[in-house]
Parts: sequence; structure tokens; C-alpha cells
Amino acid sequence: MNALQEEALEEMKAAIYEWFEEQEKRKDVEGAVKRTTLQVGIFNDIVLDYRPGRTSVGSSDFGRNASGRKSMKASPFTQEEVLHEVQPRLTSIVREKLDKLHTSALIDYRFTLKGRFATADGLVRLTVFDIVYEEKKQHLLERVESYIEQKLEKGAYPTKPLETFFLTRHLLDPYLFNEPDVGRTIAIFDRIQALNKERAQALREHRSDIIRALTHWAEEVFLPRHYDVTLSEYRTNENGIKPDTALKHMDEPNQPIDLLLYVAVMILRYEPSYSKAKGMTFLELARQLGSGKAGRMLKEGSDTFAREDIHLRDELTECKANDVFSIITVVIRKEEAGAYERAISFILSLLRKGFPKSYKIKLKSSVREALPIKGLAKSDTHRFFANALAYSELYPLLEEYAREAMEEFVWYEDTEGEKSVMPGSYAVFGLGLADERYFPLVETYMALVDEEHQLVQDKFTTVFAETHGITERSMPALVACLRCSHDSLKLRIQPELESEDKLSLLVRHVEALPDYQAERVLYPILGKAEKLAALARKAQEPRKELLLRLLKAAEQA
Repeated sequence: MNALQEEALEEMKAAIYEWFEEQEKRKDVEGAVKRTTLQVGIFNDIVLDYRPGRTSVGSSDFGRNASGRKSMKASPFTQEEVLHEVQPRLTSIVREKLDKLHTSALIDYRFTLKGRFATADGLVRLTVFDIVYEEKKQHLLERVESYIEQKLEKGAYPTKPLETFFLTRHLLDPYLFNEPDVGRTIAIFDRIQALNKERAQALREHRSDIIRALTHWAEEVFLPRHYDVTLSEYRTNENGIKPDTALKHMDEPNQPIDLLLYVAVMILRYEPSYSKAKGMTFLELARQLGSGKAGRMLKEGSDTFAREDIHLRDELTECKANDVFSIITVVIRKEEAGAYERAISFILSLLRKGFPKSYKIKLKSSVREALPIKGLAKSDTHRFFANALAYSELYPLLEEYAREAMEEFVWYEDTEGEKSVMPGSYAVFGLGLADERYFPLVETYMALVDEEHQLVQDKFTTVFAETHGITERSMPALVACLRCSHDSLKLRIQPELESEDKLSLLVRHVEALPDYQAERVLYPILGKAEKLAALARKAQEPRKELLLRLLKAAEQA
């Protein structure tokens, strides 16, 4: 190497040494791997991003983000020199550091140095160094097997999301398992979900980890075997089937393609709307590889449900469900309570059997009812429930449906933006306006609303207040609505509060609220604390005392 090349190599060496030295100073290493038996080391790869004068070393994500940075200097290397001269020297440097550290918790059972090198003839990406520590690997495999047997197969209790985070990646790691045991892997993922089904938030975390691990496996391991993957100008993957790809045996039991179909369904069923295009892409790619099951799923659904569960037909109505597209088609043949009763019961049964709650209804009906609430989506789902609410005898069934459908952070498929609504919303709104017996349902619903991503509860609150006013029965539900309201909401119920009895009722409920919620409830009614203080100054007793109590509750918040 010439002097410039030796200088460049020293720059790379310094960046590698700096990274290792930073990690060796960490105080949390042993504690990190003691959180779960499924982790034997923290780092399994680093990326060297060589730009003359701007060389850096970090994790894979760091390297990917850094690769777009431009260098101010020309590279002294050609691609050939990187491959034949730089790579061996870097291998020696990293091996020297690992010889001292590989038994520590810093280093995983395998370690890879990847490189991105600016050269005189373009960017070179390559794996510089890769090593597997067999003793650590065997130790990890034993731990994985013990965990599966004791915590999952024989276990009866919820598991930790951190354990699922590592387990899912291990099971799909081609360095640990040359090929995944497809049937067992799917059974394990199903078991994790079954053990955690009673803990909604934790279940979402487990599912998210399963989906992320499977997606990474699909995009980095499985699909590149069969497709030439290129990045389009829009930075999305474009896939072309390789000429030598074998398209036979795809529908035989326990083939790797089953994992692709499994994650496609999980994405479509549980991920947000903006992620579902990936699920559809996976299904389409599987179909192109010759999977007859993928073709059937695109037309009929995932085969998760029995035929009688997804198709109902009689003289009153016809209902069909496709969980891949999260669509329930409802044809009302006779406009009467019985038709809607059967359709609601059909949907309720599906939800209880795991159909995506973020579904949408495609409705064929001659009736076009709508709830008396401005700002709701003009969708078939809205129209279906508005039509059903015309029949008071269906109210108990609609409440049953609403309680099953409601789930935090989930929205109907045919709503978006400021019109997004949680499943069950139309039934709750209609029942809450129709009959005070359903005020507790409104309270339950509002406790689940994610006010950061849903706005329409403000529209309902306005109509609810206009319809029911301030009473002993309505106040708990009204307060529940206001607790998840936004600053833009303004309720015109001040005339009612001229009544000392009603003002006292408001005071009692506000004083019972914790922390910041008192201010949140009062703002849409009486405005900022300054305005409330001004009203109190002008008021006469006993109204003055009541207003001051409200002010105190708001200021304490």
C-alpha cells in the first residue's frame, strides 16, 4: 500500500478501535443479557462506513443511515484493492479485538463486520469478516429449546415480550437453524399468542415482534432465494423471479412459503392500514411462486375460518367475510329487524373467533340512514349500523356487538384521518343518543378512545350534550366524553349551569377527577382558568363558592 492508502487504513482502524473501546466501557453489559435466558450476547454485527475523512462504525441501522453521506476527499482505493488488500487487514484487526472479548456478554454467538467502502470506481458493499462461536451457539440452542419446552409447550402463564423478541429472531436465524421447522415455528407463534390473549397491550407487543421477525426473514432470507430484488426509484423493492427458481412443491405441507403466508395474514389482520400493502405484496409474491393457497386466500380468505362462519345466506340476508381484505359483505334482502339481527350476529360471531376488528362492511341495502352526528365517514359501515339502530329491539344485540368490537388503537378499515373511528363507534354513538340505559356503554367506550388519533368523539359529545343535557344520569358519561376531548371542542351548556343544582353536580364530578383531567373536562365548557376566575369574581354566593371550587380543581391540575 502507498502512503495515502496506509493513512486511510489507519483511519478505519481507529474507527473500529473507538467502537470497541466505547463498548468495553459500558456498565450495563451483564445486566442486559441477564434479562432473559434467550440472549447470550449484545452485538452480532457492526458496519464500517468508509468515507475518507468521515469514516464511522456502528450498528447495521447506523451503517444504513450513514451510507448516503458524501466524502470531501477522493478515495485512494479501487474496488479490487478493497477486496484483496483492505479486507484481509481489517479482518486481522477485528479478530485481534474479538480474541479478547468473544467470551464476554458484549459479543453474541456470531459476529459480523460489514463494510461500505467509497472507492475510485464506486461504492463497494461486502461482508469483511464473519465468525460463529460454536460453544456459545450450542449454549444458546439449548436455552431456546428449554424455553420452548418449559415456558410455551408446558407453560400456562403469559410470557414476556422481551422473550418473544429474541425467540422469534432465533427461530428464523439461518445461522442457528439452517432451515426453520415450519410447522413447529407456526405452532410456537400461535402458542405465544394464546398464552397472552388476556393481556391486550402485551399481546400487541408479542404480535409485533412475531411480524417483524417474519418480515425480516421473508425480505432478507426467503424472497432473495427466489427473486432478484432491486430498489426502485421510489425506494421500494421490486421483485423478479429468478430463472432457476423451482415452482414445484409450494403447496406441500410445512414448506417455507407457509411462513410467508402466515406473516402476510398477520400483517393484514393486525397491522395498521398503512402496513397492509406489504401483506398483500407477500401474498401476491407467494402466488407467483406457484402457491395455490395464496391464490385462494386472495379470493376467499385465509382458510382460518370454517365455511359456515364466513358465509350466511337465507331469505332475509346474505353475508360473506374475507379476513385477508378485512371485508364483510352484507346484502339485506328484506328491510326488517330480523335481517339486521342475523347480520349483526354473523359479525359478532366472527369477531369472537378472531376476525380482524378493523374490518369494513360492503353493504347492499335500499335504506340509507345516518347518525345525526356531523363529521362521520359516509361509509357502508356507518350506514349499516345506522340502519340497524332504527330497530329498538336490536339495541341489546348492538350493545353486545359494541362491547366485543371496541379495542384501543384499532379503527374501522374504511375510515382515516380525522374521520377514523374505533370499531363499535357507530353502535355506541347511536345507543348513547337513543337511551340512557347505554350511558355506561359510552363511558366504557370513551375510556378506550385514543384521543391522539381519533377526533370524532368531540362531534358525538356535542350531540350527546344537546340531547341529554346535564342530569344525574348523563353527567358520568358526559365527563367521560370530555376526558378524551380536544381543545377545539366547545360545549354550549352554560345556560344549564345557571342552575345551582346542575353546577353543583358538575363540581362533584370534577373534584373526583385525578390530576390534569379536571382542566381537560372544564375547558370545553368554561374555557381557560382565567375566564373561570373572572366568572367567580362576578358571581354571588352560593354560586361563587361552586365556581371557586371548580377553579381550584383546574389550577391544581
